[in-house]
Amino acid sequence: MKIVNRAILFALGLTVLLLASCGRSHHHPDIVLNVDSLFVDLGKAKVEQRTAIVDKAFNEMRKTQGLNGVVLYAEGGEVIYRKAFGWRNLVRPKDSLQVNDQFQLASVSKMFTAEAIMLLHSQGKLDYDDPITKYIPEFPYEGITIRNLLNHRSGLSRYETLADEQWPDRGVPVLNEDIIRLYAEHRPDPYNQPDVTFHYTNVNYVLLASIVERISGQHFEDFMHDNIFVPLGMDHSYIYSLRDADRLKTYVETDVQGHDMLGKGARRAQEDYLNGVVGDKVMFSTVDDLYKFHIALKYNTFLPDSIQQEAFVPGSPTWKRGENYGFGWRMNNKHPGVVFHLGWWKGYRTYFVRDLDKDRVLIMLTNTDAGITSESLWEFLNDTTVQIPPASINKSLVFD
Repeated sequence: MKIVNRAILFALGLTVLLLASCGRSHHHPDIVLNVDSLFVDLGKAKVEQRTAIVDKAFNEMRKTQGLNGVVLYAEGGEVIYRKAFGWRNLVRPKDSLQVNDQFQLASVSKMFTAEAIMLLHSQGKLDYDDPITKYIPEFPYEGITIRNLLNHRSGLSRYETLADEQWPDRGVPVLNEDIIRLYAEHRPDPYNQPDVTFHYTNVNYVLLASIVERISGQHFEDFMHDNIFVPLGMDHSYIYSLRDADRLKTYVETDVQGHDMLGKGARRAQEDYLNGVVGDKVMFSTVDDLYKFHIALKYNTFLPDSIQQEAFVPGSPTWKRGENYGFGWRMNNKHPGVVFHLGWWKGYRTYFVRDLDKDRVLIMLTNTDAGITSESLWEFLNDTTVQIPPASINKSLVFD
C-alpha cells in the first residue's frame, strides 16, 4: 500500500526541524546505553534555545492539530527534547501519557524485521539472493528472492485483500502460516513479475518474518526478543502475538489505547484479526527504545558497518519517482541522506526520521489515526519564528 505524498512530505519535513549538530565520541560496543544519561550539558544557552524552539512547535501541534503522543528529538548523539502530550485513553481521559509509554509502531516495525534478516545474513544463515522457496518451499511463486522482499520488488499482491476474501471467521486471528497457506491454495495474481519494479506491499515483510522463524526454529516474537531487543537493551519493546488466541477480544490489551478519530470525538480502535500477522506491523515500543536502536545504528554496535549500511541503499536505483526503499527504510531522491519510515494501523500513527548527513533523529509515536497535516508543518518548518497555523486533521486512509 502506498504512502500518500502529504505523509511523505510530513516525515521529510520533520528532519528540517533542527539546528546545529554536535560531535560525540564513538560508543564502546560493551557499554549499555542509558538514555537518561544522554541529557548532558551542551552549554545551557544552546540547549535551551533548541529545546524552546522544538517545545513551542509541538505544543502548538497539540493545541491546533490534536497531537496525542510522545516525541523525542536528538542531534549529534544527544537527546535535546523528550516529551509526552495528551492521554492514554481519549474516551475516558484520566491517565496522562508518559514518555516511557509503549505504542504500536505499525509499519515502523519493518525496520526491525529487516534487522533480523541482516543479523541472520551476518551469521551466514541466509543470502539475500536466496529464493524464498528455499525456506518456504510451499510458496507458489518462483523467482522471488529475499532481497526482493526487503526492497519491495517481489511483485506480490496484498495479503490483506486475500485474507478479507478467504479467511472464514474475522473473530479468529490469522497468523503468518495461515497467510502462506492462503497464497498456496488460492494463488492470487501478482501485480508484477519479481524484480521488475518497486511496489510497496506488506506481505513482503510478513514473509521475511516467516523466513526468520523457519531458519531459527523460534517464533518471531521470541527471536526478536532474544536476538534484537535484549542485546540492544530495548527492555520495553515486544512483538504483539495472537498465536495462542482462539477468539479475538474487543480491544488490544495495552495501557496506551489506539483511537479512531470521529469528527471531534474519538473511539477506541478495536482488535483486528490481521493483528495476528507479524513482521509488517504489531511491534510495540517506546521513544527511548527506538532511540537506543538509532544509537546502535549510528555507532555500528550491533551489526558491522558493511552489513548495516546496505539497509540505507536504494533498492530500486533506476526508479524515477521520488520515493525508494532500502532494507526496512524509506528514502526520497529529493532529500539525500534522510532515511525514514511512517506507520499507520488501527488507531496508531508513528514517525521515525533519521538525517544521516546532519546526525539528527526525530521519533514521534501517537495513539490516534489522525496524522498531522504536512501543509502546516511545511509552513512552520520554513518559518524562523516557529509559528504553526491552525490546520485540519489529515485522515487519509492508508496503511502507512
